[in-house]
Amino acid sequence: MTYSDVKSTSDTLIWLEHLKRGDVAKVGGKNSSLGEMLHSLSAADIRVPPGFATTAEAYRMFLGANNFGDKLEQELGKLADGRSTLAEAGSAIRAIIRSGSWPKQIETDIREAYRELGRRVGRENPSVAVRSSATAEDLPDASFAGQQETFLNVVGEEALLSACRRCYASLFTDRAITYRELKGFDHLDVALSVGVQLMVRSDIGGSGVMFSLDTESGFDKVALITAAWGLGENVVQGAVSPDEYQVYKPFLDKKGTTPIIHKALGAKEIKMIYGTGKDSGKNAATRNVPTSLAERESFVLNDAEILELARMATTIEAHYGCPMDMEWARDGEDGTLYIVQARPETVQSHAKAGAMKSYKVGDHGKVLAKGLSVGEAVATGEVCIIKSAEHIDRFVDGSVLVTSTTDPDWVPIMKRASAIVTDHGGRTSHAAIISRELGVPAIVGTGDATRVLHDGQSITVSCAEGEDGVIYEGKAEVSVSEIHLDDVPETKTRVMLNLANPAAAMRWWRLPAEGVGLARMEFVINNEVKVHPLALTRYDQLPTKEVKAQIDALTCGYADRTEYFVDKLAMGLSRIAAVYYPTPTIIRMSDFKTNEYADLLGGATFEPKESNPMIGFRGASRYYSDAYKDGFALECKAIKKLREDMGFDNVIVMIPFCRTLDEADKVLAVMEENGLKRGENGLQVYVMCEIPSNVISADAFADRFDGFSIGSNDLTQLTLGIDRDSEALADQFDERDPAVLWMIRTVIEKAHAKGRKVGLCGQAPSNDPGFARLLVEAGIDTISVTPDSFLSVKANVKAAEDTGS
Repeated sequence: MTYSDVKSTSDTLIWLEHLKRGDVAKVGGKNSSLGEMLHSLSAADIRVPPGFATTAEAYRMFLGANNFGDKLEQELGKLADGRSTLAEAGSAIRAIIRSGSWPKQIETDIREAYRELGRRVGRENPSVAVRSSATAEDLPDASFAGQQETFLNVVGEEALLSACRRCYASLFTDRAITYRELKGFDHLDVALSVGVQLMVRSDIGGSGVMFSLDTESGFDKVALITAAWGLGENVVQGAVSPDEYQVYKPFLDKKGTTPIIHKALGAKEIKMIYGTGKDSGKNAATRNVPTSLAERESFVLNDAEILELARMATTIEAHYGCPMDMEWARDGEDGTLYIVQARPETVQSHAKAGAMKSYKVGDHGKVLAKGLSVGEAVATGEVCIIKSAEHIDRFVDGSVLVTSTTDPDWVPIMKRASAIVTDHGGRTSHAAIISRELGVPAIVGTGDATRVLHDGQSITVSCAEGEDGVIYEGKAEVSVSEIHLDDVPETKTRVMLNLANPAAAMRWWRLPAEGVGLARMEFVINNEVKVHPLALTRYDQLPTKEVKAQIDALTCGYADRTEYFVDKLAMGLSRIAAVYYPTPTIIRMSDFKTNEYADLLGGATFEPKESNPMIGFRGASRYYSDAYKDGFALECKAIKKLREDMGFDNVIVMIPFCRTLDEADKVLAVMEENGLKRGENGLQVYVMCEIPSNVISADAFADRFDGFSIGSNDLTQLTLGIDRDSEALADQFDERDPAVLWMIRTVIEKAHAKGRKVGLCGQAPSNDPGFARLLVEAGIDTISVTPDSFLSVKANVKAAEDTGS
């Protein structure tokens, strides 16, 4: 056996440890660059468990020595002309390969390599993983994820030889045969190499999957990491709902920052550990056991480990020059992190950049279940529940596949489904990876879809509402629009985006926007934090044990409950600030009305009842009031963490509903008390212009703030004296009214006289792109709109600028 026929990423990485030790000195011919490549990776201190490989040439020698070529052709011929089924052909071919005998030289090489591995690690008969890697695997347009078998905790030479034969046989699993036919590969042109790696003791540690981009949007500036306790097979196959982390890669080398922008605790219901026997069989060598309550309530990785893995991801991505899909493992004995596999990501990295489809769900039925969304599409269909791969012949084409979890055996029916729903799994599970590749929307990790749905039920599967996938009863009203990104005009007036949902923000990263003109803090508080800040600062005043119990569950793991609020809010906002960094992200401090604050967990205790909350205790008036001051302090701490600890210094703070100059002074003073001093560390503070007093005293407000952002909804409402929610007066609510336009022109004129910029972040330009023309004529600096109206507003701005010039 030689080592000159290494053909895939998986093979490459398992040789890293050997190369670091200097024992693969003669790598020649077409692989002459392999040594240089591995040296550069080893210099980056990426750890890979030591191992060895039988090459693709060894596979061909094995088939030739056993005269299997003609037999395989015969069985494939039967399948091709319908004389056998997929199951019959696959079973027959696998049995043929498993019956083969090893050529003497290859068997000797395997045994000696295994003994040498044992000598190096100081163990006789070490436990190893036997992993397959096909020559047509991990291509730019085909991942073959999970098509072949992996055998874990293989101990002893005989068990190893048996496992290697099983790996060869797994080149002809039913799912691998189906996938090759789907991709147009000749079955006999594909060969398979076997990587044998020392088992990382992740059975007593943790493991998972990592991507060097966001798997749903393709946003290439983040690394996505999933993690669970025990061996990694459960994460890959989607048998558990793992922890999930996101890291903003550009800040990994930014001194003094911790750019972890998302952490979500997974259920991690089970973990895979070593079995008690020494059989090479997959089930005998490993087993699943329930996790403890402490394990379920704890993150698998600490911050330092998350960042270390993310750095490994960026190094590997930079080296191969493309986004990567990696598997990692942490040794529970010494805590070392290892990369055990790496291959190119094959879906988002090849998505067309010229166009985006945008789905919207209109009228819909009640929510039946929720989980993690995969993709951004919406599909309708009838439920087909299948709990075991043994019953996949029951599947009805075009229906929604609902199951507990999938593995590669399910691929033949997954591609025929209108959508896929699973009880378990995360964004890097088998179901998620394959559904992305097939272009089928999926919702994973629902927890109970197989219990709450029933066969034949009509449902809508929506992945268009951020990271939360929603299953609605019945067929919802769905609209689809295509956003073309070709030939977007250049404009002097900056067009920015209004974003609120961190989970959906990254889907718009390809839009050529010039920043985020409005990020609504209250959306993040409502959907990510979920608890009223005073319920944390004044926890002892809560009247019921039930509310306290809910808060205790939310803040589990935090010695100081208020840090939960700061962390969740900062991370939620960071996912918005990351999309267009370093261009500005203007974050409006919380602007709930009292009735909306009362709806937060624990909020009813602290909020007054008002007859007209729209013009009541809201915005700036809360921030310096004893009734909310300590809650605002937490908001300030979150912004400080976001800008200074996480590194997002592009964040601009905006104060809403600031009625008077005295109020402005009080708010700025309270912000400074909480570490946010205007002008310090580049901090800019804007004010919303939504009250006539903001216009009348604009020159004085300009002395206190760095810019204005016109809220056209409230400015129209308060200028015309019309409740914007009144159906009776809806026909009179008009941002184009001469009085409103006078307000807009006047504030722009006064602000520009003081050298301040003015933007508009209200809904008007999004609903009426023609309104943008009026703003350009008035000299507006920026217009911030909803993503779906960005291109039409941009075109109108360009037309207005051309007319004006």
